[in-house]
Amino acid sequence: MGAKLRIEGSGDIERALVQLTRGQSKASGRRALKKVLKPVAATAEGMAGGKFKVAVTSKLDKGQKRRARGDQGRNRVAMYVGPVQADGSHSPHAHLYEDGTAPRYQHSTGKFTGEMPANPFLRPAWDLYAPGMLEALGLEIRKDIEKTLERARRKALRAGK
Repeated sequence: MGAKLRIEGSGDIERALVQLTRGQSKASGRRALKKVLKPVAATAEGMAGGKFKVAVTSKLDKGQKRRARGDQGRNRVAMYVGPVQADGSHSPHAHLYEDGTAPRYQHSTGKFTGEMPANPFLRPAWDLYAPGMLEALGLEIRKDIEKTLERARRKALRAGK
């Protein structure tokens, strides 16, 4: 599941980001996104009933990276909310739990091997927080930019001594 949020028209945010280096502005965006997406992850984890740990991360496995090529770039920041295993790697069966499966039969014998009803946990959590996400993200980015500019100012003062 993915959603693209593009912040345009927020002139004060754009002007503040210009004052930062590319690395600082990307880090600021990453921190803000992570903070805004944490409630989605916590809600999804609760809805999963302990079956999956849900994390906010920028890391994807090889197949996911291939499908998300458009999310990567020099001036882009991408964070993902999704189920992970205890070691932090992706959870390969979570989509089966989220979406369910149709009845399955063995091809050779015709034996019925079961079906999995859908137990959505990620989509309802996203739908719950999505309406206020852009506004919350704007507030978090503003706060983080102010903190980053203050850190840079203090660093410059220390270097000037």
